[in-house]
Amino acid sequence: LEDMFADDALWEREHADIAASYGQIGAFRGRLAESAETLLACLRLQDEISMRCEHIYAYAKMRRDEDNANDRYQAFTDMAMAVFTEAMAACSYIAPEILAAGEERLEGFMAENAELAAYRHFLGDLLREKAHILSESEEAILALASEPLHSAGDIYTKFTNADLKFPSVTGEDGEPAELSEGRYVRFLESADRRVRDEAFHKLYATYGLYRNTIAASLAASVKKDRFLSQARKYGSSIEMFLDANKIPVSIYDNLIKTVGERLGLLHRYIALRKRALGLDELRMYDLYAPIVAESDRRVGFEEAAELVKAGLATLGPQYGADLAKGISSGWIDVYENANKTRGAYSWGTYRSHPYILLNYQDKLDDVLTLAHELGHSMHSYYTNRAQPYVYSEYKIFVAEVASTVNETIMLNHLIGAARDSREKAYLLNRQLETIRGTLFRQTMFAEFEKLIHGKLQSGVALTPDTLSTSYKILNDKYFAAQVRVDEEIALEWARIPHFYHAFYVYQYATGISAATTLASRIAAEGAPAIERYLRFLSGGGSDYPINLLLEAGVDLTATEPIESVLRVFEGALDELERII
Repeated sequence: LEDMFADDALWEREHADIAASYGQIGAFRGRLAESAETLLACLRLQDEISMRCEHIYAYAKMRRDEDNANDRYQAFTDMAMAVFTEAMAACSYIAPEILAAGEERLEGFMAENAELAAYRHFLGDLLREKAHILSESEEAILALASEPLHSAGDIYTKFTNADLKFPSVTGEDGEPAELSEGRYVRFLESADRRVRDEAFHKLYATYGLYRNTIAASLAASVKKDRFLSQARKYGSSIEMFLDANKIPVSIYDNLIKTVGERLGLLHRYIALRKRALGLDELRMYDLYAPIVAESDRRVGFEEAAELVKAGLATLGPQYGADLAKGISSGWIDVYENANKTRGAYSWGTYRSHPYILLNYQDKLDDVLTLAHELGHSMHSYYTNRAQPYVYSEYKIFVAEVASTVNETIMLNHLIGAARDSREKAYLLNRQLETIRGTLFRQTMFAEFEKLIHGKLQSGVALTPDTLSTSYKILNDKYFAAQVRVDEEIALEWARIPHFYHAFYVYQYATGISAATTLASRIAAEGAPAIERYLRFLSGGGSDYPINLLLEAGVDLTATEPIESVLRVFEGALDELERII
């Protein structure tokens, strides 16, 4: 991280300089319609302030993630977020003032100034959203209200991560073991059904004690979304969230409809699980029990890096060379340390190279995680190299595409090179579980979100019973054909933090659909498909996500990409059924 700031003193100086720069942006207030040069200068200064805010925040947060016990970087993170909030408020007049200038004047400015013309997509997007951008004073109020409006999600996070305590579970060894959200899935993956049963019932019994509190927090979040959609003159919350990326609601609806029509595949896979586990009746707590033993193959990081480079060679020599440079150039924090943030992610800023946080454990799954996170990093690397800052942030809608392309290609490579039928079965099951979790499960979540937002809009109160009944009906739809759907699963909505980021999860499902299609095209077509794909990776936010994917060869307005990933699921299921 010294590549970002050589020491903390430089970070503190930059933080102070940014805080002192707001007066400069205020100097353009009331002047944006004067000339092309004035508008260009203001937009460049806005970009500069945003770029600097992102840089100090990313450094502080990644330093904190190295050691969460270090209060210094928690303070830095809070300081950076406060500056970011103030910067948003200081710049809040810009969009309304640009819109007040009118389309004709803006077109004239861009015609006379080639440098301003680089902002054409940015300005066109503003004009597209003109009906939803408020007056300067109203925008300033919404900017200042952003933090309290999102407090429901913050309260939920603190409650579930810090205050919510679970009873212990008797582990496989007969000893008490701590139950937590972090360990829950591990208990569900136990070979001992008693452990799975106990963990499941104790977890949901605990959530049940607080169902009223958690229902109130989720209802408050949904009400926040309704308030913002009404304030911005949208017909519904879903319209507002999808319109940010110019995504038609029909894509959301097609996803739910297409997956819903093919639930027979999911039921067939669950039937295979039932047979493999030797159970007469499958329960909800059996859905994560391993049906194939975890591969005992140990893969050190150096070997993993070579495997990833070999597996992703199909993306061409340029991609391979850039990937190798990233691996060897200090992008990756590899191993677990005391107080280090769990999991894995890729991050960075326009002014830095990408960074990857891992907690590498020498498992075959870690190889796939490395490939996945490198997909994010390469997306950022190519975008930042090709685009000006204003288009450097690719949209959330495509954020998981590049990572999933890498993971899909890598998984296919490992399956093809499996050392024996046991390892192949493990990898095939990994593929099936990935699609089950990313396509089927996230689509079910998306259907639940649309349902509860629609209920609130039509005047139905989001009580604990309303939420639980709605969620149980969906679980029956997805699982009852092969599973005895335990009543407790009706409370699962209470433990899903994504519901506080409305209409987000569907993008996991569309992302894996797009990625599977791209990986198939690359395998089938070679160089032409690779060239289109690299253009997509370099596109950033220079166009709407649907258009960037269309240029790469994926039409998400059609159902074919969803059907493509369902075909992959079916093919892996066919092969796994033959093996076990």
